[in-house]
Amino acid sequence: MKLHLNVNGKNMECEIEGHETLLEVLRDRFGLTGTKKGCGEGVCGACTVLLNGLPAASCIISAFAIEGASVETIEGITPEQGLSSLQKAFIERGAVQCGYCTPGFIVSGHHYLKNNDVVSPAGIRRALSGNLCRCTGYKKIEEAMLSAAEALGKRMKK
Repeated sequence: MKLHLNVNGKNMECEIEGHETLLEVLRDRFGLTGTKKGCGEGVCGACTVLLNGLPAASCIISAFAIEGASVETIEGITPEQGLSSLQKAFIERGAVQCGYCTPGFIVSGHHYLKNNDVVSPAGIRRALSGNLCRCTGYKKIEEAMLSAAEALGKRMKK
């Protein structure tokens, strides 16, 4: 079957087999390897992308079922020149250790910051609840999110 998607603002197509997931299509067909395979069960968040504007676990989404969808990956979120405020904050706040989970956290965090003018620690924790990290703990990730929110001029709620 031929699959048509809008990936990071570009119309793309490829031949797929019925068993392939969105994650496999992104990595193996389109060469977008920033999205990681973690658990393969939709639990860890390493494979998080924005599917039609919402965070989704690409490892459990059948590519067959998303014909014509819009997908934004970590590559699409990253500015062509440099890093986003959120990516810089992750580095500055030490929220990156092994880095395997980082793309999923950045995608989920990007979605939260983009869609909320007022941010809070509780809101950040909810937004990132589908992402797991084994290295950094969550304090530094939350601090990075708050720092990026401040840099973006977001209002803070306790």
